[in-house]
Amino acid sequence: MPLYFDWTLVLLIPGVILSLWAQYKVKSAYAKYSQVGTRSGLNGAQVAARVLQDANVGLVGNAKAARGNVVSLEAIGGHLTDHYDPRDRTLRLSDEVYHGQSIAALGIAAHEVGHAIQHANAYSMLMWRNAIYPVTNIASSLSFPILFGGLIFGIGPLLYIGIALFAFAVVFTLITLPVEFDASRRALAALSSGGYLTEEEMYGARKVLSAAALTYVAAAVAALLQLLRLILIARGRN
Repeated sequence: MPLYFDWTLVLLIPGVILSLWAQYKVKSAYAKYSQVGTRSGLNGAQVAARVLQDANVGLVGNAKAARGNVVSLEAIGGHLTDHYDPRDRTLRLSDEVYHGQSIAALGIAAHEVGHAIQHANAYSMLMWRNAIYPVTNIASSLSFPILFGGLIFGIGPLLYIGIALFAFAVVFTLITLPVEFDASRRALAALSSGGYLTEEEMYGARKVLSAAALTYVAAAVAALLQLLRLILIARGRN
């Protein structure tokens, strides 16, 4: 039986390379600047609280009390697990960022605060992303089973239904880009204007946040290439 080579797999190579490069940049930037302290001597949690205060966003200790222009802040385990959860308006910082006093810790903390400020100010792109997240989550989980079903049984409409569902995930990754870029912009502006980092330290914070942003760019490129590949497969089947 002759071997069959799916040439469309070649389309995914640039996305894989970019993703690996982005991961390397994040790891190297974090490894370097997590070892560099700041003159302020503040840790990530302290800077997060102060940046929130500077932006007139309240802070409470209990996630159940977080609503409106009030958020909660807590430490979580894991490495680079930092995130802002808009569902309960909780800012969660990994232990090494929450307690860390490095340039990397302050940059990451301020970035996540940027998302909380976006939410408090009803930043349009964040609100769009939050709105489509439930649909995207369901659509992405169904897309590949439906696609495989269409391929195995040769049912063309199933292929296009699967592609349409996968397109939701692509749209989500594209909307994520301006959300992440804006959060980093807000973070750098807050760190500079608030005097939390010196101009020399700001260089390191930019490096860390730029590397992190590259991972989202890589995800978007990979998703677009996968979508193109699926469309070509469907057209080839027809």
